[in-house]
Amino acid sequence: MAFDARALSALDFPRVRDALAERCATTLGTERALALVPSDDAGRIARELDEVEDALFGVSLSLGGIQDIRALHARAQEGRVLSGQELLNAAYSLDGAMTVKRAIGANSRGPLREVALGLGDHAELVRRVLGALDREGGVRDEASHHLRDLRKRIEPLRGRIRERLASTLEKWADVLQEHIVTIRRDRYVLPVQASRVGQVQGIIVDASATGQTYFVEPAAVTPLNNELARLILDEEAEVRRILTELSGLLAQDADVPMTLATVGELDLIASKARLSRDWRLNRPEPSPAGVYDLREARHPLIENPVANDIQLGDTKLLLITGPNMGGKTATLKTLGLAVLMSQCGLYVPAAAAKLPVVRDVLVDIGDEQSIEASLSTFASHLKHLRYVLRHASPDTLVLVDELGSGTDPNEGAALSQAIIETLLAQDARGIVTSHLSPLKLFALETPGLKNASMGFDVETLSPTYALLVGQPGRSYALAIAQRMGLPGGVLERAEGLLGEDAGIMERMLEGLERERADLAGQLETATTARRDAEAELGRVRQERETLETRRNEMLAEAAQKAESLYADAIERVRTLRARAQEDGARPRVMQELRELRTAAQKARPAPPVREERGDPIRVGSRVDVPAYNASGQVLELRGDDLVVQLGVMKVGVKRRDVRMQPEVKVPVARGSFVGRAPSTFQAELQLRGLGVEEAVEELRTAILEASALKEKQLRVVHGKGQGVLRRLLRDYLKTDRKVESFHDAEPNQGGHGVTIVNLRA
Repeated sequence: MAFDARALSALDFPRVRDALAERCATTLGTERALALVPSDDAGRIARELDEVEDALFGVSLSLGGIQDIRALHARAQEGRVLSGQELLNAAYSLDGAMTVKRAIGANSRGPLREVALGLGDHAELVRRVLGALDREGGVRDEASHHLRDLRKRIEPLRGRIRERLASTLEKWADVLQEHIVTIRRDRYVLPVQASRVGQVQGIIVDASATGQTYFVEPAAVTPLNNELARLILDEEAEVRRILTELSGLLAQDADVPMTLATVGELDLIASKARLSRDWRLNRPEPSPAGVYDLREARHPLIENPVANDIQLGDTKLLLITGPNMGGKTATLKTLGLAVLMSQCGLYVPAAAAKLPVVRDVLVDIGDEQSIEASLSTFASHLKHLRYVLRHASPDTLVLVDELGSGTDPNEGAALSQAIIETLLAQDARGIVTSHLSPLKLFALETPGLKNASMGFDVETLSPTYALLVGQPGRSYALAIAQRMGLPGGVLERAEGLLGEDAGIMERMLEGLERERADLAGQLETATTARRDAEAELGRVRQERETLETRRNEMLAEAAQKAESLYADAIERVRTLRARAQEDGARPRVMQELRELRTAAQKARPAPPVREERGDPIRVGSRVDVPAYNASGQVLELRGDDLVVQLGVMKVGVKRRDVRMQPEVKVPVARGSFVGRAPSTFQAELQLRGLGVEEAVEELRTAILEASALKEKQLRVVHGKGQGVLRRLLRDYLKTDRKVESFHDAEPNQGGHGVTIVNLRA
């Protein structure tokens, strides 16, 4: 469906088209820009916006120098012979189009690549034309063998003619007007005085404008001039034949129309991209039918416009009221132009925009009073409103300026309210501006209709052009009159004539303005505080992230160093264990083995101890139980409950009801070797938290050391858990020849969480 041309004009859309045309590089693009109209095809709109985006951020289109050669192509198809310059223009333009196609192919993987497929291949035509013609459009000697032969004969012949005539200059010196050889009608002649022309034997070819000089071809050069004339005629015929052939090639190139159409399309796309940069436009996003959301929208044709947010959706119609010259019409046109531009595949004048695809934009803007048609201003508005009401629907945008003007205010208000009710019933979306106060009250009570106004500074008597949604507009007539110095009596009388209801309305609106200003100030203060808090939070987070990163790095470095030291110590332990098998080396090696093992255990990072709630109580811990006035050993952990051995009795208590006793290291018996220092061997081996392989290796080393030191027993603490480590350790103990037997510890000494290993003598 075509958009109403009157609506496009009322919204100043032709000025947008003019701005596009000014940015086109070719007449083909200019023609398209001036003919641009909105589309209601959502797929086409999205594709055209993609093309503009590709031109903005992908490929830089350069179309300068490409001419509109449609007329030349049409003349060639009619069988007419084009001049050399015309053929050159066609060749240069088609060559430029192919250059653009190559550039797009090399730099774009987006929609412009698809558009460029319309540019044809004209390489053969371009090659033939540029090979046959020079830069001035003249036919080159190399255009054909025959032409080259003719021109090789013409120039020497000219030289012979000039030489023969030069030799006669002295002979005819008395009768010549000037002592020169010249050319008239392509024949070499001498300028002879008119009074003495009879003294020269030859043919009179031409005469001067004054009649004082005759140009005579002496009989001696007539045969040569005749030969030259014949060669020139042959040359001209050959040149025409070549131009005819080249014109035929152009006529036969069926891709020319599509290439030219594509050049125009690409030029329009490039122009849209330039307009987007120049006007600081942004790409609109699609939205559901009836949903409009423009952020910081501005009128693109107004110098230094004020940006406003415009939203329609749940609010179907926005009723803007207030004084003249406040920007109501500009705001209305801002929305209309944004919709039209979007549906022409153009970016829109807003920081962000979500717009639906509409079927038409219905407007009643401006005063179209017609004396000839006997239409008043009011009648003109009614004619347009009839069209609006007939076509309004959820997929149209309605823009009505100065609704109810031009007639009695009371009747105008009643009619305006009925029109708005009809538009709401038709689920239309749009903006309505008016001066009528009853409509302000109507908007307060009507769902889907919302009051709005344009800001006005009473102190300076000037509009701010800021859209204030939710607040009806005041007329400011009395305030302006007071500021302008009208007598107080006049103002008091005017207030009295307004009536009580009008006075209440003005006071209500004035109070709303004050409250809105106070809220705006509070909002600004809160916004500033929030920005400061967010900035401070960002700094704290950054510092925390930096500290956390450094902490992790230090932990990683420490763990790596500890693991390295531990691995080195274990390797040395294994080496020493192998050496211990040698005769006589056992006492010395075992002493070194004990020292290395102790150092390795200190260097190795401590395994994490699985503890409930982070407290140190575990199986085997000694605790005081105040409720029983006794102390004992923890046998089991059951969440918050503990099983404690108190003498011969097992009791269940809560964690909170016990106190941890400090650990007391019980000295264990140590063996000794004659002639060496006392043993530091530890008879208890802690394996909790280790992996299976590491735990088995620790157990094997401890058994070897204990056996070498003649120890009888080894206490292995592995914990209960799921019993996996306990089972695997015992599987190993069954295979070690140095082990005589093994069994669980006593219940009060760890039970299943500890294995007592008895070693062979």
